[in-house]
Amino acid sequence: MSSENAYYIPHDAKWPIVGSVGLTLLLGGFASQLNGSTMASNVMIVGFLVIVYMMFGWFGEVIDESESGTYKEVEGASFRMGMVWFIFSEVMFFAVFFGALYYIRIFSVPWLAGEGVGASTNEYLWSSFEAVWPTNGPGDVGGEYEKMGAWGLPAINTLLLLTSGVTCTWAHWGLVANKRKQLIIGLALTVTLGFIFVGLQALEYSHGYHELNLTLGTGVYGSTFYMLTGFHGFHVTVGAIMLTVMLVRSIKGHFTPENHFAFEAAAWYWHFVDVVWLGLFIFVYWL
Repeated sequence: MSSENAYYIPHDAKWPIVGSVGLTLLLGGFASQLNGSTMASNVMIVGFLVIVYMMFGWFGEVIDESESGTYKEVEGASFRMGMVWFIFSEVMFFAVFFGALYYIRIFSVPWLAGEGVGASTNEYLWSSFEAVWPTNGPGDVGGEYEKMGAWGLPAINTLLLLTSGVTCTWAHWGLVANKRKQLIIGLALTVTLGFIFVGLQALEYSHGYHELNLTLGTGVYGSTFYMLTGFHGFHVTVGAIMLTVMLVRSIKGHFTPENHFAFEAAAWYWHFVDVVWLGLFIFVYWL
């Protein structure tokens, strides 16, 4: 039930159970795949499809509830707090990988080269190792490779994401000012720029693997490069899908200047993705 003073709690919600079944099938299939099961891939596909079904159904119900006026101020405050904590968890997720990169570059590599506590390690194990970055480890474990330059596709992608942040904000201004056309055009531009970014990153990965011999097996540089940029690319893809949903809803006439938290949540997430990319460009590509 819902009222002005009571927090809305849906009854007979089936979607958490459906989602749990989908996750169980997906992760169980993945575990079976690692152990050589012949049916594992089919189980993973079924699990993935169940999760997609759950997302369409659950999100659809939430949209219907929002558009029908079910949610009041207390639910809106809860949603905002939930999104804040979600983005905070994402910040901590990337902080771990940035921390690993910092530790490797500032401590591990110099130690292997004989600085500080690494003097004996360098003397007895890798006396010829030099503290330079990027590195693929003592003995060039990943073979010959080239560093991914900053001023090619990465610089273009940086411009694309920064521009998409501007178009997203412009769309928000249009929504607040009740200018539906500006909202739709801004969102369409943002979504287009986001998917172009993903496409160019795929092109960059192909170039790295086939022409630079820069792979996940190229020592610590290759692994940190692909872990950081790969997870960021995944987040860009998720953000672009979220904004695509916002675009479709905007075309259908959803959102008002006073009630548009779903758009705000997607916009917050997109700006978070932009900021993380700036850190990646500086510390992974440039420095």
